[in-house]
Amino acid sequence: MGQLTLAAAGSVILLFPIAQAAAQEGAQESTQDAPADNAATEAAPAPLQYDVKVNAPGDLDELLEKNLDLERFRGNPRMDREQLQRLVRDTPEQAKNLVATAGYYTPVVTVRVDTTGAKPLVIVDLEPGEPVTIDKVELELRGFDPTPPLAASEPYDTEALKRSWSLKTGSVFRQADWESAKRALLREVVQTRYPRAQLVDTQAVVDPETHKVSLLVVLDSGPELRFGELRIEGLKRYDESIIRNLDKIRPGDYYSESALQSLQARLQDTGYFANVEVSADMSSILNEQIEAGQESQAAEAEGAAPVAKPVNRGPAPQLPLVVRVTENKQQNVSAGLGFSTNTGNRAQLNYDNLNVWGTRFKSALTMETKKQAAHANFYFPTTERGYNDSAGASFERSDISNEITAVTTISAKRNWGGTNLERSLTFEFLSEDKTVVGLEQTRSKSLPLTYAITKRSLDSLLFPTKGYVINAQVGGALLPVLTDERFVRVAGKAVYYRPLGEKGELIVRGEMGALGSKEKRGVPAVYLFRAGGDQSVRGYGYQELGVKEGDATIGGRYMLTGSAEYQYWFKPKWAIAAFYDAGNAADTVKAAMTPKSGYGLGGRYKSPVGPINVDVAYGHAVHKYRLHFSLGFTF
Repeated sequence: MGQLTLAAAGSVILLFPIAQAAAQEGAQESTQDAPADNAATEAAPAPLQYDVKVNAPGDLDELLEKNLDLERFRGNPRMDREQLQRLVRDTPEQAKNLVATAGYYTPVVTVRVDTTGAKPLVIVDLEPGEPVTIDKVELELRGFDPTPPLAASEPYDTEALKRSWSLKTGSVFRQADWESAKRALLREVVQTRYPRAQLVDTQAVVDPETHKVSLLVVLDSGPELRFGELRIEGLKRYDESIIRNLDKIRPGDYYSESALQSLQARLQDTGYFANVEVSADMSSILNEQIEAGQESQAAEAEGAAPVAKPVNRGPAPQLPLVVRVTENKQQNVSAGLGFSTNTGNRAQLNYDNLNVWGTRFKSALTMETKKQAAHANFYFPTTERGYNDSAGASFERSDISNEITAVTTISAKRNWGGTNLERSLTFEFLSEDKTVVGLEQTRSKSLPLTYAITKRSLDSLLFPTKGYVINAQVGGALLPVLTDERFVRVAGKAVYYRPLGEKGELIVRGEMGALGSKEKRGVPAVYLFRAGGDQSVRGYGYQELGVKEGDATIGGRYMLTGSAEYQYWFKPKWAIAAFYDAGNAADTVKAAMTPKSGYGLGGRYKSPVGPINVDVAYGHAVHKYRLHFSLGFTF
């Protein structure tokens, strides 16, 4: 069989059988004289089917298989032998360009077609040669003022910027890495102080003979910019203080992209706005540049040399901070149905009013199999010092493990801090009626004060895979005012996330609590401790672990629980889990430290609203299996 040999740049060779091509041409000539009516009655020829085999070392075979036109057009209904010949002719140059992105600039490519089988087989053989490595990197940083004009200014650390450059001499040069490194360098500069920075020149000069590349990157910082006065657009019903009190940016602060994003997130979290856009107005800087360019052009048109302006050593230009908002509708009513393996079927009705006496009013009526509750709260706008104050009242009735409680609460609460470190102070008055099956009803009242702190360090708030969350509470009712039994209470819980391998994840969590009082009777049940359920010790019912009193389980003075769980994500959104939980609640430390265990398997799904968890757990102490369903992790 004859072969046609073609040569391409970079020592690329193409081999393709020509016998079939000649036969095809002969067939075409023989059919040209066929009658027209016969041609009309013949069916359209079926598309040509062929296979492709790529022989290349390392990851290069995958690179070629995913990107070669030979692979992309397999099964195309218009494919015929002529189209296949064209694809085969183009393959060497295309393969050369593809492997160049991986750092190989002198490959040898051989393409041949094997027609001995039922379908043509296109074989692509590639020898990549020696990879190109980085010989020299030149980073030229222009415009950064080494001596800022303001006393409060700090020189920009250009040396640290150079050290952050990811492509080091001696490493293999890849096109994707080159593009990524340039983007990262520019991103590092524009996100703070120099938003007008740009790459004015980038070069990658490859020497195929030495297999070396020299890199040049020239970055111009542009002017250093600072924030100016706040400008608010779109407010109609609400007071500007809602926005101004959340604004931590002050005139004269360095431009910072993260500061803009943080302000936007805080405003969106208020619930007052359907849409929030926070930006720095660059128009003043652009207008100055346009005017300067027009003056220079006018001077050149008149034949005069451009007049050099003196260097401005005054304050850096200030950009107005612009907040554009679209307000949410003032009132909103919503309803929902649900189910929990802790408290059973659920129906909920919510009413939200964003402007009641200058506050946000939120109320909810919840009916569950084991719990019924009504809540009404007023949320005040954030203060200038960053405090979020609220006040409200609630009524809750529950029937858990034969303990029936009805609690009326009036509370005032202050929150402050951010997502990573959040603190709160809560002052409450509680009136509780408690009935234990088989015993007489008791009543108690209490006036406790509780301080809580939460520390978060997570890679993601919605789907964490690395980091931790810690919550601690301390409080009690210490004064004999509206209090039947004085007490002190401490509680804490923590969860730790750690990746294990490429697809595995370890989750460890623990919870503890202790209460000190002269008598337990008179302390509201909500301040005692019980364990068991979806977010506690799986394999047991909701708050099933506690102190036995008659036919009921009531809260104890002490609690200690722990859990270890391994998750394997076999698909991006799906995982299987194995877990072991243990814990107990009791009136003595010794009994609380005598754990009851549960263990089992489960499934995980990353939904748009958070991880959905479905578990089947075996309660070792009760010798029963139990199904658990939960959304996320309550903290």
